[in-house]
Amino acid sequence: MRSNKENISVTVLAVDITRMYGFHGNHPLDFLRITMATPRLIAPAKRLLEQGFKFGTFPIQSYSSFEANIDFEIRFMVDSDVVGCCWIELPARKYRVREERNTGEIDPHHPTKASLCQYEVDVGWTDLISHPAEGEWQRIAPLRVLSFDIECAGRKGVFPEAGVDPVIQIASMVQRQGRKSPSSAPSSPCSPVPASWAHSCSASPRRDSYCRYWEERAAGDELKERGMKWAEFVRTVDPDIITGYNIQNFDLPYLLNRAATLKVNMFPYLGRVRGIKSVIRDSSFQSKQMGRRENKAVNMEGRVQFDLLQVLLRDYKLRSYTLNAVSFHFLQEQKEDVQHSIITDLQNGNEQTRRRLAVYCLKDAYLPLRLLQKLMCVINYMEMARVTGVPLTYLLSRGQQIKVVSQLLRQAMKQGLVMPVVKTEGGEDYTGATVIEPEKGYYSMPITTLDFSSLYPSIMMAHNLCYTTLLQKGAAEKLGLSPEDFIRTPTGDYFVKSSVRKGLLPEILENLLSARKRAKAELKKETDPFKKQVLDGRQLALKISANSVYGFTGAQVGKLPCLEISQSVTGFGRQMIEQTKQLVESRYTIENGYQANSKVIYGDTDSVMVKVGVSTVKEAMDLGKEAAEWVSSHFVQPIKLEFEKVYYPYLLINKKRYAGLYFSSSPDTHDKMDCKGIETVRRDNCPLVANLINTCLQKILIDRDPQGAVEHAKEVISDLLCNRIDISQLVITKELTRSAQEYAGKQAHVELAERMRKRDAGSAPNLGDRVPYVIIKAAKGVAAYMKSEDPIYVLENNIPIDTQYYLEQQLSKPLLRIFEPILGESKAESVLLKGDHTRCKTVLTSRVGGLMAFAQKRSTCIGCKAVLKTDTAVCDFCKKRESELYQKEISHLSSLEERFSRLWTQCQRCQGSLHEDVLCTSRDCPIFYMRKKVQKDLDDQEKLVSRFGW
Repeated sequence: MRSNKENISVTVLAVDITRMYGFHGNHPLDFLRITMATPRLIAPAKRLLEQGFKFGTFPIQSYSSFEANIDFEIRFMVDSDVVGCCWIELPARKYRVREERNTGEIDPHHPTKASLCQYEVDVGWTDLISHPAEGEWQRIAPLRVLSFDIECAGRKGVFPEAGVDPVIQIASMVQRQGRKSPSSAPSSPCSPVPASWAHSCSASPRRDSYCRYWEERAAGDELKERGMKWAEFVRTVDPDIITGYNIQNFDLPYLLNRAATLKVNMFPYLGRVRGIKSVIRDSSFQSKQMGRRENKAVNMEGRVQFDLLQVLLRDYKLRSYTLNAVSFHFLQEQKEDVQHSIITDLQNGNEQTRRRLAVYCLKDAYLPLRLLQKLMCVINYMEMARVTGVPLTYLLSRGQQIKVVSQLLRQAMKQGLVMPVVKTEGGEDYTGATVIEPEKGYYSMPITTLDFSSLYPSIMMAHNLCYTTLLQKGAAEKLGLSPEDFIRTPTGDYFVKSSVRKGLLPEILENLLSARKRAKAELKKETDPFKKQVLDGRQLALKISANSVYGFTGAQVGKLPCLEISQSVTGFGRQMIEQTKQLVESRYTIENGYQANSKVIYGDTDSVMVKVGVSTVKEAMDLGKEAAEWVSSHFVQPIKLEFEKVYYPYLLINKKRYAGLYFSSSPDTHDKMDCKGIETVRRDNCPLVANLINTCLQKILIDRDPQGAVEHAKEVISDLLCNRIDISQLVITKELTRSAQEYAGKQAHVELAERMRKRDAGSAPNLGDRVPYVIIKAAKGVAAYMKSEDPIYVLENNIPIDTQYYLEQQLSKPLLRIFEPILGESKAESVLLKGDHTRCKTVLTSRVGGLMAFAQKRSTCIGCKAVLKTDTAVCDFCKKRESELYQKEISHLSSLEERFSRLWTQCQRCQGSLHEDVLCTSRDCPIFYMRKKVQKDLDDQEKLVSRFGW
């Protein structure tokens, strides 16, 4: 700090406030509130105070710092009572509008605009009026959203590099928030694209809805000039939000690196503040939920980068995160997926091929807008920013804790409390929630489910659990508290009651849950579709925020961990689940006039499943509602047990694994087939497992045909062993979360990624990608991680699949789990995994690897498979049947041609034209694998038929 002797500190004020951590009898202490001139001075000032220093004749004194680890943006927003995405009012005569001035014209009393904003004003931060999101202030601003996608010229076998490969097209779509569809305008010299309009590079774009392409095809100065066009377009359109798919880690860094290569010096100024350059920096993010991710970060002041891929990775668990797979999952739409190595050929071809590339590029810019609208991403994130008080960008780049910190600081400031700085060290663990041991089996009677509403928040409110109410050891005696003033939790911790001091966390939770109740009430009354979306996003944000408060206290490596709170909450939860079980089983008995003795067959965290002994869903619903009300009366308010649903029938497999028909809204019709922890909803198996288990469950639960489910399972196992299952059903995908060296053991997907990197580094999976693979046949005893292979490579080289691995490691355990409760443990295995259906096997002959490098191929007779000396079709013995055999093979050839034609036409329809070749190579599309397989079979069959020489 020696280099900053002047203007280091703005103010030092003496204040009387109370420490947040622990109950101190409401006695404020003397604190110094130090305001530094710039945020970067906070860390050295904190370090100096904590290390201690000598002042005059006084001994060296060190000091504890409070709230010194708060982000500057959060600090400012809390102090000025501003939340993310809220409306701010500037009072009349309290602000001054800045005007645009000519270069060189200087007026110190009226400074010129420093940004590209339409309006720029000077105003004192204390004059800002922030409006809470209520009534007319709930409205969403008509933000401009720009979605873009780039296409780069690629070299064969090499992924595009910004230093070498030019950007040949950029599709840019602009849409105003609330509008349904944007318009489009290609500027490339290509054939017309439907629903688009042409626009020259030099014309001024409209600010509402627009799409354009930038082509880099010129040379020298002209190329640099064209390189500026897209940057000028962005600055002119002036979007509030920039979106796309993987723009954070590919598109934006590529454009900036390409501009640097071409020395287009004015390109990187993509933000709203003049003179601030957009630069790339590496960032990493790690959490329990998402694992570790390495990303690029590009600053763009005044614009929010809303990368849809990052949003989906954060909020949804999917098998694959390619744009094609995501579009099919949420929109039921496919898109053509073009290999990067043929993009150059399309661009250098004719107008039709460029049109095709333009449509491909355009759709990659259009789909993110569709997905943002479908998933209500922008609205939900804006409402979360309003509820938690953080900037919108924090929700995209930070974890869960910052949201709770923001709410804590706001409430603490109102009550004169100050948050300590806690060193982040891994603390001791604590016992989690209770799981009542399941009584496994297949229940053909209704099972009632009772659920605690917002269990953990309710416990914290009911028992006043908070940092501010925590009594440290011996504090009760020092403060003169009587036993009536505090409670002892099931884990032996002590907290004062709300009559002594209302806790900070309970107040926050009460505000959140009451606001959610109001939002849900308004949602029921609202008729406007857009306002309904906003209200739904708000109530969801309020629910998530309330549930995340408990997790904040339990995060041992966090801003403010408190083991006493988190272990007390789970302790009360365990106690309540056990008490609920005892209350239900003691009241609902034959002795008390009910049809049967009720039995809790399973309980997990915040819910119990009860066998009430009735035969109809309606009776189970009525009993459930009665039981929920009666049990709730035994707990402290606002803890409430609610009737949630009835399962009928119900298959209880194990802890956190069950399935059943879900009845909630009507006793006559089930709402859905609900599965938890079963392979139908898990991502770590191949699709064959999910499809088979789902079909078997439908036959068991909906059709009530367990024997039909057994027969279907046996049929699929037979098809698998005979190589009749399409390879798309056998693809396993796993996320590459660390480098190969960081994994404790060898992993199949990690080893494959390394092999693919050696074959083609450009197309190899990167950290954070999901890696698709199949397990291939190998020598006995070879580890599974050595048998993983790229599905396309397997198809192209006819490599046999290890069907026994799929039966033993993928299918057998899930099948036995659902059939053992029905058939019995010993019988299930013998019926499903042994028998005639497992004896017939078909194994392909590989074209690569192993002994095939030394093998000599010999032709065999098509009729009897005898080895032939020449490449004729049949042996002498089968010569008399040659015509019959020829007709048989021709018939098979015709069926393959018909199947290939259907698949080809299906792919053409997907790409939007029945008159162009299919170039799509989407690995997430089952049709792609089918088409490749049939194409290979067709080639082999044509060669076989040609041996007849007819």
